[in-house]
Amino acid sequence: MNKATESRTVSDWSINVVTLFVEDLAATKQFYQEVFGLSITFEDENSAVFKFKNMMINLLKVTEANELIEPAMVANRESGARFVFTINVEDVDASCEDLRKRGVVLLNGPMDRPWGIRTASFKDPGGYIWEIAK
Repeated sequence: MNKATESRTVSDWSINVVTLFVEDLAATKQFYQEVFGLSITFEDENSAVFKFKNMMINLLKVTEANELIEPAMVANRESGARFVFTINVEDVDASCEDLRKRGVVLLNGPMDRPWGIRTASFKDPGGYIWEIAK
């Protein structure tokens, strides 16, 4: 190992892409374009990639997911939420109003949390939970 490699640790890594398995690629692509105002960075018949400021979201048809993760199993969206994406915003209430105008139904909020932040949550067509927070 060279010196540069020795000094790097896992804490130096960054997450560049999160792949989400989706049942309806067309509906989920439309949601990301309309709600987040994002353009598609890459697209093929099985996936679409959207770039946020600091990372990318890859929407992958659930039918193609097994090959990516086997021998692990793909869970269906009805199994329940396992994580939440959080986006920091300047004004949660104004952001909620903007989301409503875009046809998004909030799961909860806006509300003040005991740990000192204001949040609201919503779900994308793939069943993934997004939270806005300030």
